Amino acid sequence: MKKINLAVVGATGMVGRTFLKVLEERQLPIENFYVMASSRSAGKTITFSGKDYIVEELTENSFDKPIDIALFSAGGSTSEKFAPIAAAHGCIVIDNSSQWRMDPQVPLVVPEVNSEDIAWHKNIIANPNCSTIQAVVALKPLNEKYKIKRVVYSTYQAVSGAGLAGWMDLENGLKGEEPKKFPHPIANNCLPHIDVFLDNGYTKEEMKMVNETRKMLHNENLKVTATTVRVPVFNSHSESINVEFENPFELDELIETLKNAPGIVIMNNSKDNEYPLAVDATGHDEVFIGRIRRDESVENGVNLWVVADNIRKGAASNAVQIAEEIIRNMNA
Repeated sequence: MKKINLAVVGATGMVGRTFLKVLEERQLPIENFYVMASSRSAGKTITFSGKDYIVEELTENSFDKPIDIALFSAGGSTSEKFAPIAAAHGCIVIDNSSQWRMDPQVPLVVPEVNSEDIAWHKNIIANPNCSTIQAVVALKPLNEKYKIKRVVYSTYQAVSGAGLAGWMDLENGLKGEEPKKFPHPIANNCLPHIDVFLDNGYTKEEMKMVNETRKMLHNENLKVTATTVRVPVFNSHSESINVEFENPFELDELIETLKNAPGIVIMNNSKDNEYPLAVDATGHDEVFIGRIRRDESVENGVNLWVVADNIRKGAASNAVQIAEEIIRNMNA
């Protein structure tokens, strides 16, 4: 197998550190490894696979050396500036920011859902929003079998989705301190407000879910709506997803369809109080689904409870899985 040169950009952040952890676990065939970050973090030492690496400052010359794949998690403005520079040098960028997600020239990819879209990349591939990733893993097999007519998302998103500052707001808030990241206390509270409000009354996070779902399911007219809520949970997002289909279904068959789909674990035994919890999903790459029940208010509807680790599957692991697909194609 061909070994690659790989860089992690934003290596010292919450997702960046998880990139390193997942890369170690999945043992990608790496020849030369580089860690990059802003000038604030440059010079720090990071240990990866038993070896120490000095964090380089990300500059316009960082990609003058041969790098095959770069995993970016350094924010939209950094990605806007440096991803095209890397791409121009022949490096394939897998970007975790929202910068490129809705660019028609850039594939938006969850490998279990639309890995075929990787083929048309122009050296930049976008990693979707964390809350959308776990949702489309659940929706893809159902769409193929029953054709989705409408989706209603209600999310219960952990503070780690807002980075270290969000995490600290909950930790400090539980001690009675005032919030620094969120507009209201998150401790003992639910905030129906993730990202900024838009002119239509939705938040940016909600519209990300709408638009990204349409793009990855290849249906720009799909009816999708969302309400996204930040909850006082440290890690792993939970989602209530209501789906209406064009075609009828048998519930047992639908559950079997989900059970046989890649990346999904079914926890659906209400009699024993078995359903996915945030604590179950944390540290895992699978998407956990339970509370599967028919929506009796419409002809062909179902309700799902979908839980996943937003830092792993919702960010780092998904990006690494994309890298694995690229390496597979290189060696095909």
